[in-house]
Amino acid sequence: MKNIYRCVVTALLLNCSIPVMAQLYNPCDKQATYETKQLFYSMQRLVDAGVIFGHHDATAYGVGWQYEPNRSDVKSVTGSYPAMYGWDLAKIEHDSVRDINGIPFKLQKKLVREAYDRGGINTFCWHMDNPTNGKTAWDTTNRTVKDLLPGGAYHDVYVKWLKKGANYMAGLKGENGEQIPILFRPFHELTGNWFWWCANTSTPEEFKELWRFTVDYMRVTKKLHNLLIVFSVADFNSEADFMLRYPGNDYADFIGFDNYCYKSVPDYQKKLDMRLGILDAIAAKTHKLACLPETGYEQIPQADWWTKVLLPTLAKHKTSYVMAWRNGRTDHYYAPYPGQVSEPDFKKFFASPQTLFENRLAPLGVYGRRIGR
Repeated sequence: MKNIYRCVVTALLLNCSIPVMAQLYNPCDKQATYETKQLFYSMQRLVDAGVIFGHHDATAYGVGWQYEPNRSDVKSVTGSYPAMYGWDLAKIEHDSVRDINGIPFKLQKKLVREAYDRGGINTFCWHMDNPTNGKTAWDTTNRTVKDLLPGGAYHDVYVKWLKKGANYMAGLKGENGEQIPILFRPFHELTGNWFWWCANTSTPEEFKELWRFTVDYMRVTKKLHNLLIVFSVADFNSEADFMLRYPGNDYADFIGFDNYCYKSVPDYQKKLDMRLGILDAIAAKTHKLACLPETGYEQIPQADWWTKVLLPTLAKHKTSYVMAWRNGRTDHYYAPYPGQVSEPDFKKFFASPQTLFENRLAPLGVYGRRIGR
């Protein structure tokens, strides 16, 4: 019955327009731009039509290629681009010409614009280097968060770096000069212990203060009103775990977590199901959209992983979007490419009425406008 319902909803979406819902919630930024509001409303309406599928750095490179125009591994397998594109701001803080994965920022900016013009959705994380010592995001030797707060020893450095990221995102514009809406995902996996912003380097109150300062700086000081804010944790086993460092409803639009599949596929599926269930309950209370901003099974060794593990678990919950991590090397990839063992199953995943790729998302005009094809 649920599958039939999703088919009907999707048919209505594709043949008419995104349907009106009785209750829609506004972005946490009261001054959000028109396109940003429309995207948030559209993603709320689409929750029951299927999960939006994304891929990190999808059009920049893949297995065996890089920087080729109009290409992605997802498109090579399915004929369609993913509906969402993940990007990273890391290294912009050093005025680097390339991001952390080697993509020239000039090219990244072009690819963001192309995705937007096609009707796709862009999201950014930021593996910002440690502002207290210039080491990588994975440096946890200092209690960095406290030092970045107003009055902290490295607050001025942090603000200088934030400004560079804000200026870059301010320059992401559409053909009419409008700011391209961005799902901004700072401090991801914050409940872990591997980044300088994680739980082992700060108290909950210190972290929440840094989060609020960061968001306020972006939208109040820098007047970036094209950001939808994604609060994304790592491991958690209860609502209390998840909410311990939550900065408040005025500082988030999406709530989610990163969850990867390792050797034990049943363990992954069990934990994913449990955590998505907790997220459903929190999303209903907070009026936020639930999401799975990073997931995947490195090298996807299980041929039917997409339709037997990931899809049936997602289908039980109200998950707005799911994003597979990047296809960085021949031994480090999370979406199939032509000839990969899970390619046939991924085509079934793509064809399912429970998933939305760009071919089905673009005609809906999620920014309040139709996309020319």
